[in-house]
Amino acid sequence: MLGRIILAASAVVLGTISVASAEDHAGKEEFMIACAVCHGESGKGNGPFASMMNVEVPGLTGLAAANEGVFPFLKAFEIVDGRTGMRAHGGPMPIWGDRYKSEVENLGPYSSEIITRGRIAVLVDYLQSIQE
Repeated sequence: MLGRIILAASAVVLGTISVASAEDHAGKEEFMIACAVCHGESGKGNGPFASMMNVEVPGLTGLAAANEGVFPFLKAFEIVDGRTGMRAHGGPMPIWGDRYKSEVENLGPYSSEIITRGRIAVLVDYLQSIQE
């Protein structure tokens, strides 16, 4: 429920016409830009950079199954934004660069924060949609 509220608010703020549109396009696009290189286009942990990692790259399609059938939206959000550390995500990931930092140039502190949170929200909503 919290995930849907965050997604809806982000979609409205970002000017997205509908939440369905944000889910169908923005989240998948965000995943392909920021995650697929390690986690694979299918989210199964088999991206082209996975073999270069020091830790095994997990699949992301079983997050709900590993959490008694409930997708851990907030936990996933916090992993992406850096509040909950993952060993492989131990600092700014080179692949992410500054994408999930709140300092988007020329937008000011409030607008950049909204854009950053919106990117993460649609990404995590997409992860929820690919659960098996």
